[in-house]
Amino acid sequence: MKLYILRHGIAEEAAPGGDDGARKLTARGREKLRDGAERMRALGLKFNVILTSPLARATETAEIVAAAYANDPPPQVLPALATGVAPQEAITALRAFAKHRHVMIVGHEPQLSAIASILLTAAPGAVNISLKKGGLISLAVPARPDRGSAQLRWMLTARQLRKLRK
Repeated sequence: MKLYILRHGIAEEAAPGGDDGARKLTARGREKLRDGAERMRALGLKFNVILTSPLARATETAEIVAAAYANDPPPQVLPALATGVAPQEAITALRAFAKHRHVMIVGHEPQLSAIASILLTAAPGAVNISLKKGGLISLAVPARPDRGSAQLRWMLTARQLRKLRK
């Protein structure tokens, strides 16, 4: 399977004592993500499933990507992509979607970088990845996602993605 790992876009600052999970994307964050999602579609990236963290900024990001694809497929919440969930637990949850050829996950740092590192090397910190907001990683993962089984296809910042031309 091809696994696409997308970090949510630029989000509002958390209000003092506010709910981090309720933070939404800023207007600029939504605009940048729309441009990035259009580039994904123009470049021919395909998704059989889009899985997202339940936090507002991630679900909003997933909805923007899905909208660029006429909501085909619509995003699905995967609780294991929430902040505070162990990366290995998220990988275990992804196994249920391994039958799909093109899977996108949308979530948060540092979990997403740790997921990529575990899939590439079997260790959560062996690869020093800093996935910026709106950044996208593509991995080739065997039918059963496991530790050290993936190959890095590419990694792009949000800016690099938006500047790509077909």
